[in-house]
Amino acid sequence: MLRPLLRVLLVWLFKAKVIGFEQMRFAGPTIILPNHVSFLDAVFLYAYLPKNVVYVINTDIADKLHFYLQFINHIKIDTLNPYSLKKIISELKAGKPLVIFPEGRITRTGNLMKIYSGIGFIAFRTNAAIYPVTFLGLQYSKFSRIKDKVQTKWFPEVSMYADEVVHLESSGNKSIKLQKREIGDKIRTIMENTMFKAKNYGHSEINLFNELLRAGKTHGINKVMAEDLGGKTTYRKTIIGSYILGDKLKETLAQEERVGVLLPNSIGHVVTLFALFYLNKTPAILNFSAGVQNNLDCGETAEIKTILTSRVFVEKANFQSYISQLAEKFRIVYLEDLKNTISNTDKAVGLIKYLVKKEASHHGRRQLILFTSGSESKPKGVLLPHSSILSNIHQISCVIDYTHRDKMLNVLPMFHSFGLTAGTLLPILEGIEVFLYPSPLHYKIIPEVAYDRNITILLGTPTFLMGYGRSAHNYDFYNVRFVLAGGEKLKDDVRNLWHEKFGIRLFEGYGTTEMSPVLSLNTPMFNRRDTVGKFLPGIEWRMEFVEGIEEGGNLFVKGPNIMEGYLLHGKGFVPVQEWYNCGDVVAVDTDGYITIKSRLKRFAKISGEMISLDVVEKVAEGCFATDKNAAVNISDTKKGEKIILYTLHKEATKQQLREYISQSGQSMLAMPTTLRIVDTLPLLGSGKIDYVALKTIAAKEMENGVS
Repeated sequence: MLRPLLRVLLVWLFKAKVIGFEQMRFAGPTIILPNHVSFLDAVFLYAYLPKNVVYVINTDIADKLHFYLQFINHIKIDTLNPYSLKKIISELKAGKPLVIFPEGRITRTGNLMKIYSGIGFIAFRTNAAIYPVTFLGLQYSKFSRIKDKVQTKWFPEVSMYADEVVHLESSGNKSIKLQKREIGDKIRTIMENTMFKAKNYGHSEINLFNELLRAGKTHGINKVMAEDLGGKTTYRKTIIGSYILGDKLKETLAQEERVGVLLPNSIGHVVTLFALFYLNKTPAILNFSAGVQNNLDCGETAEIKTILTSRVFVEKANFQSYISQLAEKFRIVYLEDLKNTISNTDKAVGLIKYLVKKEASHHGRRQLILFTSGSESKPKGVLLPHSSILSNIHQISCVIDYTHRDKMLNVLPMFHSFGLTAGTLLPILEGIEVFLYPSPLHYKIIPEVAYDRNITILLGTPTFLMGYGRSAHNYDFYNVRFVLAGGEKLKDDVRNLWHEKFGIRLFEGYGTTEMSPVLSLNTPMFNRRDTVGKFLPGIEWRMEFVEGIEEGGNLFVKGPNIMEGYLLHGKGFVPVQEWYNCGDVVAVDTDGYITIKSRLKRFAKISGEMISLDVVEKVAEGCFATDKNAAVNISDTKKGEKIILYTLHKEATKQQLREYISQSGQSMLAMPTTLRIVDTLPLLGSGKIDYVALKTIAAKEMENGVS
């Protein structure tokens, strides 16, 4: 009778939800592997698992809980004693199902800590069935006794998610030590995947505004959520502001479904997005660094009629002419003008909606549009559903151990998918205070901001990180725990500068806008130099053979973070296929680490041979001792295509390059047809080289007969 009564009590106090426990079978050796977030973990498991289950408990903990454990089947072990493994194996072989906490300690925030490899080895030796279990919510309970949470409750909502059964296998032909490490890594991957499924369970029909409401409730409604150069905002202030602005925009936008947003990183930008989410409108975030014509094309592609912007932003950026040209085709609405029309009645209505926690309607569109800088003549709109963005946030949260004490500095603009998902929405929805800085190009100011605001997490492209590293004082990043690099290849000079000057390890990742965007990350737990880490939980992948490529293949991926499809200029919506073609040539090693070999479109085909333009640039870097090189391919009547190399090295010559290739024993296929010395290379807003613009320049030079 005790277990049924305990279940009733847990449902009453914690609104406990139990998912997947009905599939558990205990016919043979069985291990239940839960994450460890609270001393109440065992109470919940005791209530919902059969009475013959045995709990494996650390000796020190067992001594403290001696009175309670006399009513529970358990065995005491010393994690530092090798004989403990034999004891566990003996219990399993005797047919007793065991609950083992593989982390061996309570975590700080519910994120996974170190997994002891011995657990996996035990499961492998006994061929035990493994049921991974994830607790969500208990980390916010006062019972967890964790001091670094902003808000705790005695009885938060709690869910327990049990995944499908797993049996471990080793690749064999390895030493016992390597087998234990390999199987231990597999256990962690299993736990990460289970945690992702638990977080993403039932999240197919979500609205990001409603997620903001939940974030405020979870992390503290009065917690500082974000800061910019103008001040700070809390969850309460942001939610009320979104209600008020949303009501004003509802009057202004009427039946318009898609709305252009042209704003820098700021609290105003965040409130604007959530106000549109509340209305189930679709923001189309425009790239103000891309030029007028690009945004005219983007507006036509997304079929928008109105662009929301700010007078202060226009004046500070000196965009008066820019906006005037956009105004010839679109209606321009300034947020300041809307703010001036807000009455006390409007504020009262917003406050009432906040008090009743009015959610966005579950009907209507829940989407967001970003634009890619692909090789096409017109930009493509990427239609991202709210569920895909939230899924990507959940995926990242399963592999990065951030806490409520962290503070993120986001300098990447929100028209950049990395800056939007990882730099803005993730910290807001996960309870991390974020400082929104309007431009990534202020190399001297940004390190000062990091120092002054005690930043612990920083995002950036390698180009920007090099700029900050060179300009910063040696102590500006003293408090930084994580630096996540993406958007382009992380080169050794950037990595070495940060390590030698600041003692900070850069973690390289990989993604694409179409996948919301993050696909893989190096992490403190799994990190390998010159790779982009391992695939995030929930990502499926495959490779297709590419002619002329010996190692690796063209990467295809799918997962819950995939886009709905493209908006093509003049063609409208084109839905995504089951698998998304990344267009990148990658290799994946036996441990799951991904190496980006080249961009598929970054290949030239000359006399039937596939030549990597990235390799051409790498050869030039070795020859000229600078990475300021860019190779593009254009049509050629003789050989199909030819390669043009642009470099900032003033004394570069083709003869010098030819001799270097010969002496270093590399293929002459990496020798460009033409070499041009230039003063600057065109850059995108993200800091990457704008190869589309460079190919346009090369084509015009060819038309004008420049050899």
